[in-house]
Amino acid sequence: MKETKVVQINSECGRGSTGKIAVAISKQMTEKGIENYIFYSGNHKSDYPLGRMISGKMSIRVHQILSRLLGDQGFHSTVSTYRLVRSIKKIQPDAILLHNLHGYYLNLRVLFRFLRDYDKPVYWTLHDCWAFTGHCTHFTVAQCEKWKNGCRGCSQKHKYPYSWFLDRSRSLYKKKKELFTSVRDLTVITPSEWLADLTRQSFLGKYPVKVIHNGINLSVFQPTESDVRQKYGIGNRTMILGVASVWGYYKGLDMFLELYKRVKDTDVCIVLVGTDDAVDRQLPEGIISIHRTQNQKELAELYSAADVFVNPTREENYPTVNMEAIACGTPVVTFRTGGAPEIVLEGCGAVTDRNTIDSLEEKINQTLQNRQQMSLSCEKASKSFDEVKCFKEYVELICH
Repeated sequence: MKETKVVQINSECGRGSTGKIAVAISKQMTEKGIENYIFYSGNHKSDYPLGRMISGKMSIRVHQILSRLLGDQGFHSTVSTYRLVRSIKKIQPDAILLHNLHGYYLNLRVLFRFLRDYDKPVYWTLHDCWAFTGHCTHFTVAQCEKWKNGCRGCSQKHKYPYSWFLDRSRSLYKKKKELFTSVRDLTVITPSEWLADLTRQSFLGKYPVKVIHNGINLSVFQPTESDVRQKYGIGNRTMILGVASVWGYYKGLDMFLELYKRVKDTDVCIVLVGTDDAVDRQLPEGIISIHRTQNQKELAELYSAADVFVNPTREENYPTVNMEAIACGTPVVTFRTGGAPEIVLEGCGAVTDRNTIDSLEEKINQTLQNRQQMSLSCEKASKSFDEVKCFKEYVELICH
């Protein structure tokens, strides 16, 4: 493998799904003797030694307020982006890997004019649909296809990245198309076939699109013995588990509330992980609520203790939680959303259409009946989720 310097740019470093992915790729490169760095937004401070903060919290806050007032997220943070460009020029990387560029920390015009003129290979991993829309990160629930020809009249301007007053989706779409397609040597990477297909239909479809699935740490996420059932008073009851970083309609909280009404007088227990005080106020006393945790060992114990993992997500790319549950030997029941079904390999659970509570309940019951056999299938399938194997593909692609 040739001697190469690589720079990654992402909104996070070492935390959140994309931040963990960036660090996992970085570690693979370091093991291969490749000099590399991660430039990230200053919304949090990372202790990862190869992390380099782009801007501080005040800069991000100013960008956020201006974006909400003017509706032009991604076109502020000029000073910090020029500082980023100077740092990259000093390193002189042979390749640049982009991840999430939204998050109120970059000026897209400054960055992409630099990438165009620098004229080195650029790789861009899309973790959502933001790169080819005029505003939103997802459009499944909104059932919008304006992104195919040019956004306008955005029905989601009050959703992230929020605009309080103005709909700038048409002009932002044009600006993003002009800037993003100005890079000569660009390869788009997606974690799912679903997002790859959408990307090929967008203005980014002029570039090669490669699918590299995300992976997880199988030394952590594996069948794990624990006292979880005793700790939370679950006992021998059938345990239905749901996990999300932010609970709400898009993650199917309403489906769990409806499911609880159907099982509350039975020997079934629903456990939700990743909740907070606001979510707790919406939950009936019978649902066990466990607040957000960054403790992966505790998560593995919860997955392992469950009889079935349920993920009624309505907008998704390639949900890590599905992989984590399967790796812990627990079958998954999920909505047919984004790349979620791609993870539930044959025998590892079931997939059903979105918003169908009757079908969701039916698939849960069928999965519980075949729990033992499905656990064996999960054990076999989990090998394909190994992050070392998955993220090795990045190193081979970028440093070939």
